[in-house]
Amino acid sequence: MNNAAIILGAGAGTRMKADKSKLLLDINGKTVLERTVETFSKIKEISEIIVVCRECDLDSFENVLSAYDVSYCFGGDTRQQSVMNAVETIDECDYLLIHDGARPLITEKEIKDTLASAVQNGAAAVGVMVKDTIKVVDGNNQIVSTPDRSTLVSIRTPQIFDFKLYTDAVKKAKADGMDFTDDCQLIEYFGKPVFTVIGDYGNIKITTPEDLPMAEGVLKMRGEQ
Repeated sequence: MNNAAIILGAGAGTRMKADKSKLLLDINGKTVLERTVETFSKIKEISEIIVVCRECDLDSFENVLSAYDVSYCFGGDTRQQSVMNAVETIDECDYLLIHDGARPLITEKEIKDTLASAVQNGAAAVGVMVKDTIKVVDGNNQIVSTPDRSTLVSIRTPQIFDFKLYTDAVKKAKADGMDFTDDCQLIEYFGKPVFTVIGDYGNIKITTPEDLPMAEGVLKMRGEQ
């Protein structure tokens, strides 16, 4: 089985307020990017890893990942376009694993469990049950409804899809003039179900400065000194 992992790292990361890509920031002695790629490189079911980056970050990314067998492509104007830039470099693939490079605390178990669900169902994504009470509001910020929290899942990555299913869904989206910021939503629009795998709350996304000490805390809880 040939499975390809696409690691998305072409975002500007403006909310981090750093002078470089947030994927180059340090967490306990390793960059965000290296931690992410390191975990995926341990999964024997993955035969190819493609890192999507900005052109200005390529040299830095190559330096950080010099010990890993990865390839690179440049990002597009949107997430969907960035994924497809990577897809177009793939010669053969059974399942496509799409992951945010800024989620460096993903575990091998979450990846394997989500891949197993995708193999069984065609499309799967890791997520966690929502802890907070969620309110739906109108244009005036007035609460109009309260969804049942037991039915709500916060979707994270990886999101894993049968390769043909994903590419067929993109073709339809392009034909309809649609561009989705969430890969699951793309598959839902195509009319196919996506199944969730409940994962680890520690799989946080590094977005703002407060997330770095949070990530260090997760690593400490996992026993990393």
